[in-house]
Amino acid sequence: MGFIQTAPVLANTYLDDRVLRSWLRRVLPAQVLADHEGRLGEFGELAANEWYPQQLAQRHLEPRHVPFDAFGQRIDHVELSPFWREAPAIAAKWGLIALGQDDWLAQHGRPLQFAFNYLFHPSSELFSCPLAMTDGALKVLQDSDNKALIDRAVPRLLSRDPKQFWISGQWMTETSGGSDVSGSETIARQDERGRWRLSGRKWFASAITSDIALLLARPEKNPAGADGLALFYLEPRKSDGRLRNITIDRLKDKLGTRKLPTAEIHLDNTPAELVGDSKHGVRAIAPMLNVTRLWNAVCAVSAMRRGLTLARDYATRRVVFAQPLIDQPLHQETLADLQAEFEGMFHLTFYAVELMGRIENGQHDDASVHLLRLITPIVKLTTAKSATHALSEVIESFGGAGYCEDTGLPGLLRDTQVLPIWEGTTNVLALDVIKALKQIGGLQHWLTAIRTLTSPITLPELEGVVKQVRESATAVAEWIQKRSRSRDELPAGARGLAMTMGRTLALALLAQHAEWSFRTEHDPRTLHAARRFARLGCNRLTDTVAIEARTLSSDIYA
Repeated sequence: MGFIQTAPVLANTYLDDRVLRSWLRRVLPAQVLADHEGRLGEFGELAANEWYPQQLAQRHLEPRHVPFDAFGQRIDHVELSPFWREAPAIAAKWGLIALGQDDWLAQHGRPLQFAFNYLFHPSSELFSCPLAMTDGALKVLQDSDNKALIDRAVPRLLSRDPKQFWISGQWMTETSGGSDVSGSETIARQDERGRWRLSGRKWFASAITSDIALLLARPEKNPAGADGLALFYLEPRKSDGRLRNITIDRLKDKLGTRKLPTAEIHLDNTPAELVGDSKHGVRAIAPMLNVTRLWNAVCAVSAMRRGLTLARDYATRRVVFAQPLIDQPLHQETLADLQAEFEGMFHLTFYAVELMGRIENGQHDDASVHLLRLITPIVKLTTAKSATHALSEVIESFGGAGYCEDTGLPGLLRDTQVLPIWEGTTNVLALDVIKALKQIGGLQHWLTAIRTLTSPITLPELEGVVKQVRESATAVAEWIQKRSRSRDELPAGARGLAMTMGRTLALALLAQHAEWSFRTEHDPRTLHAARRFARLGCNRLTDTVAIEARTLSSDIYA
């Protein structure tokens, strides 16, 4: 037999992750990290050597909709992969939701929770998606005044007992729109006993097998538009497993996330509970979106890390032109760019996670709340776009093998492609950044964060990096000021603005960690990453020309 190429090998995903481990050493008290490091190592071993191989072996086992039983009874059963049947117990046992709400851990709970889920995501067959929605639903219910729902659902969503643990779905999207829910057609009516009943069609019902779901519907006498929608809670199934007046039309045939059972459904007088007021449901669901957008970013950097890990290991095993691929200067440059990009996006994401943890535990001021409001859409859109580019480069780094399904690599790319779409596309989120700037009174909180991060940096090797951060921040402020009086210019350039703000903040965070790591761990690698990320560039600001945009977008002669 001739030559057979050795496949890449995935090592313990915690012990092998310098970036995560270094960040945890900086942000967590030593005793908190010591108490959890053994479990993180154990979890990283399972992710690498149990769950990931299982995922590769079972890649063909996608969800299957069985509408009828053998005798014609409508059952709408969804058959899941073996891992998806096991995943709720994994999530409960390891506290993948509960850790974030641990009173003893306080503000450190969120960093630990997301560290575990960062390790879990690429080995989870996208079970990270219902976990994100569960975390978001938990936040919504905790913020509501609905004691009955809090008492019923919150203990289940937080449970570490697999027999008690519940996951949540999120059934918002209808055929009338995705991010723009104002045209939602699902109607809510009260029956003769005063219980709400929902009727309508949901075009994307994520995690159709979930134990509960949050969704928007319009009480029948409410006005049109987003303000007329109300937020509802429902439990889709009866105790015997049958759906409550819900028909599954079909499962979505998606580009990626194919293990995640997403359905088109009809509600027909489905019983539900009003979460809060009978209006302003979009406002009520906002806390869920803020949480799930950060989950989206964590999944993005997690996917980047997995792809880069596999690409790097493969490069040590692949020999081309009589030399290991890892020793080829051009390939080194490619991997180094990917590593620097990953590290920037990692620190951007987990900065927001830290901020969330402090705010939720009362360790904050109003400025922190405003800053998190502003950067949440920025972090989500920046990391999502970066991840799709990075995974495309990873596929290319394997050559033809990267294009073959049985390597598992195409699935990693396809699953990542959902990240710029779910919970708001890049353009929707960029416009949300403009909205946030108006709500919080401008750019000041972001500029203050940039100054706070860079002012203590004194390493001469980082002088140029800090200079670029400050120049980019100044460019952002000047760009906004120049366009603040124009009705169209600010939104037209919103994508470039949001990207620039995200990358500038990421570079500041990289520089901050590089200084700490060099002085504390005597490790120059983050310093190299910061300087390379700076060379990759922060500034994505653009001068928009309306006549060009109108002409080229519609391809008309004007």
